[in-house]
Amino acid sequence: MQLRPDASRVVVRPFRPAIEPRDINPTDRTRANHIVERVLALGAEAAAMQLADVLENFESRHRNLLKAFEARADEMEDALAAHTRFTTIQRQLVGAYFLQENSFEAAALFNPSIVPHPDQTGAPKGGLRFILSLRAVGEGHISSLTFRAGTIAADGEVSIDPSARLASIPGVRDRSAGPDGDSVEVVFNSEEDISERVIFPVTQSQSNGIEDARFVLFEDGGRRIYYATYTAYSGRAIRSELIETSDFTSFRMSPLHGAAAQNKGMALFPRKISGKYAMIARQDNENLYLIYSDGLHAWEGGAVVLKPEFPWEFVQIGNCGSPIELDEGWLLLTHGVGPVRKYSIGAVLLDKADPSKVIARLREPLVGPEPAEREGYVPNVVYTCGAMRCGDQIILPYAVSDTFSTFATIGLAALLEAMKR
Repeated sequence: MQLRPDASRVVVRPFRPAIEPRDINPTDRTRANHIVERVLALGAEAAAMQLADVLENFESRHRNLLKAFEARADEMEDALAAHTRFTTIQRQLVGAYFLQENSFEAAALFNPSIVPHPDQTGAPKGGLRFILSLRAVGEGHISSLTFRAGTIAADGEVSIDPSARLASIPGVRDRSAGPDGDSVEVVFNSEEDISERVIFPVTQSQSNGIEDARFVLFEDGGRRIYYATYTAYSGRAIRSELIETSDFTSFRMSPLHGAAAQNKGMALFPRKISGKYAMIARQDNENLYLIYSDGLHAWEGGAVVLKPEFPWEFVQIGNCGSPIELDEGWLLLTHGVGPVRKYSIGAVLLDKADPSKVIARLREPLVGPEPAEREGYVPNVVYTCGAMRCGDQIILPYAVSDTFSTFATIGLAALLEAMKR
C-alpha cells in the first residue's frame, strides 16, 4: 500500500499581492485598496455576474466557499474601511480576490506517524482503528500537516479509509503571545472527515513549514491525550514546538523552550517516568539524548544514551518517533545516516525503569531503501515519525525518498530476538 501526493486536493489560503520595490511604504494596503476600488467600480449587476463566474469555477472544489470569501473580507477590514458601504456580494467578491488555491500535497506526502484512533467504533476484532499524520509539501516547498484514518486487522493487514475529495484549513479560535512566540488554538468543523483537515503554518516561527510531527497517545492518571512534537521552520531558523489534541478536531500549538528544544527531532515518552516527563532528543545533530522535565514546555540538558556505532549510522543518528512501551522495555526506532547520505531505520531497546540504559540494539538496519524505491525528491531515504504496537506486531508507516509513504508489519518476537543477537 502506498500513499502518494495528490495535486488535485487543494485548500484556499490568503493571497497577498506583491509589493513594488519603488513603494515608499512597504505595505500591501495601497494595492489592496486599488483592488477594492476596482471591485466597487463594477456596479451591482457586474459584481453579481463576476461572483457567479467565480463560484461556477471554484465552488465544487471547496466546502463553504462563500463563507471563506466572507471570512477573508472580514480580515481585510483595514482596506475596506476607507470605502463606501459594501453589499454582501461586493464583500464576497473582495474576499475572493484576496484568496488563492494551494495544492498542499502536490510534491510529497511523507514522514508519517501513527496512533490509536480516539474512537474505536467499528474496529476489527483483535485489531484497531488508527490515525495517521503525514507531512504534506506543495507550492513554495511549504510543509503542512494532514491526516488519514484506517484499520489494522488482527493479522496486521493495514487498510486506509478513502480520502475525502475536499480539503480545508482550520479557523483560529485563540492566539496568545508569549516570550518564546505565539500559542495558537485552531479548530476544524467536526463534520469534516479527518482526511479533509490540513494544518497550515499560522505563526511566524512556522511560516515556512510544520515538519515531521511525532504523535503519541499520552496517559497520565487516567487522562488520555495526544501530543506531537514537530519542527517549526521560519525560513531562517528551526525549533521544536508541541501540538496537543484530544479529538483531532481542535489543536493547541505551543513553542517549546530551553537549550534542548532549539533543534529538531524531539520525541515524547507516552507516560511520565519517575514522576517526570521524558523526551528523546538530538540537540547536537549527532547523538541521541534522554531529557527529563517537570513540565511539557521547558527542556534543558540531558544525557547521551546513543551514539553512532555501526557503519550505516556513522554520520548521525536520530529518533523515529516516540518510544513504544513493551514488557521487555522501551522500543525506540532510530534513523541512521551512512555513506552517500543514505538513511535507514534501526531499533534499540531501553530499560523500562531507567531508559538511559540500552538493553539491546540492532546491528543492521531494520528497513533500508530498496533498489526499486530509492528514487524520489530526496533519494536513498527511508524515514518514519512513529510506529505503533498492535497485538504481537509493530505497524511501521514510513516514507520513501521524501516523496510517498507506505507500511511495514514487523513481528515483535522476531524483532526482539534479532536485537538481542
